Amino acid sequence: MGALNRKLWRDLWRIKGQGLAISLVIGCGVAAFVMALGMLYSLQETRAAYYERYRFAEVFAPVKRAPQSLLPRLSAISGVKRVETRIVRHVVLDIAGMVEPATGRLVSLPERGQPVLNDVYIRAGRGLTPGRPDEVLIGEAMALAHGFGPGDRIKALLNGRKRELVIVGVALSPEHVYSIAPGGFVPDDRHFGVLWMSRPAMAAAFDLDGAFSEATLTLLRGASEPAVIAEVDRLLEPYGGSGAFGRKDQVSDAYLEGEMKQLATMAKLLPPIFLGVAAFLLNIVASRLVATEREQIGLMKAFGYANWEVGWHYLKLMLLVALIGIAAGFAAGDWLGRGLAEIYTDFFRFPFLHYRTGPAVFAGAALISLAATVLGTLGAVRRAVALPPAEAMQPAPPPTYRRSTLEHLGVAHFADQPTRMIIRHLTRWPVRSGLTSLGIAMAAAVMVSTLFFLDSIEQMI
Repeated sequence: MGALNRKLWRDLWRIKGQGLAISLVIGCGVAAFVMALGMLYSLQETRAAYYERYRFAEVFAPVKRAPQSLLPRLSAISGVKRVETRIVRHVVLDIAGMVEPATGRLVSLPERGQPVLNDVYIRAGRGLTPGRPDEVLIGEAMALAHGFGPGDRIKALLNGRKRELVIVGVALSPEHVYSIAPGGFVPDDRHFGVLWMSRPAMAAAFDLDGAFSEATLTLLRGASEPAVIAEVDRLLEPYGGSGAFGRKDQVSDAYLEGEMKQLATMAKLLPPIFLGVAAFLLNIVASRLVATEREQIGLMKAFGYANWEVGWHYLKLMLLVALIGIAAGFAAGDWLGRGLAEIYTDFFRFPFLHYRTGPAVFAGAALISLAATVLGTLGAVRRAVALPPAEAMQPAPPPTYRRSTLEHLGVAHFADQPTRMIIRHLTRWPVRSGLTSLGIAMAAAVMVSTLFFLDSIEQMI
């Protein structure tokens, strides 16, 4: 081990307290970055796989009552890849143990085979049996809220007639990743749920033989969604069409997309705050270290060490502090991300949600952290490199103070001596003073924004 490397470890031990504090600040920024982007990528990959595997529709067209004979005309629209019609109705549910009624979204499934679009994943139990009109599948959210399972019974008001339905399976659907009642703000799984019934049974119950109440479509690559929606609306308008809409306006997907945008915002907002503070702290520590080691710097240069070797020594010291924080941030971010994934499973109903952080996330976190470290240390390194050996061997000259602007204006005349000293110190190092104020402002902003969310939710409730 060379002399500079031995000095490196001694210096690191000497500033262990300050170094640990800076490492923790960097670790917080890295952890926030890894957690947010890791969870974002996990949600994006899970959503893409789920939508593709279970054929989630891209256009939804509700209608009061339209004849099944419209199906060929809908399929013939330019840009349409697949079309499926179905029956959808909202019903009142009578659940044992609940005084107030619950509501359900009843969706039809083909009596035989799988639906062309919006397939369901059977979490427990089995699918519907042809010829048994009282069998239903129930969404997992409501099933967990009430403890329903295969074999349980539930009463529903179908077109004014109360019927007892038999639950044969617990299901999930890409259409109801986030299950929320119409007009609702947050999920209420005790009072709202999704059920699936065979199409012949629903057609008989709601007098919709040979008709449908909603059409769902997927589009060809490059097709114009607005043009397809306009043509669908034109065809369904005579039958009470209430306006087709794209996937981005579908409630479940809109909430999921909004959550992913929040994660992206978190990844852009929080890490720069922590890393900016860390860069400022690194600048202070490195500057003080260079100032106190002037004679050592002079000796190193006198013994033949090049300027770049001296500068690299101090930069390496700060990079080592940063690497400790990066490693801690990797571990903390991965742990927090897995915990966040468990929380998301209570709100978003996926058949699977695996938290996976790709190498790009870790590489990005490391790069921005190292960039902040270099930026914060660069000024001190330049001063160490620029010191001539003869000048470095001498003590640093005292700072030259001069009358501040306030003193020239005569305002400082009314202040006492300590106040004038403070003013001179602030004007002597304006960048340091400004960055200190900025760091305090950012810390206050984080606290205010966090408490804002808590107060907002409490106020809404």
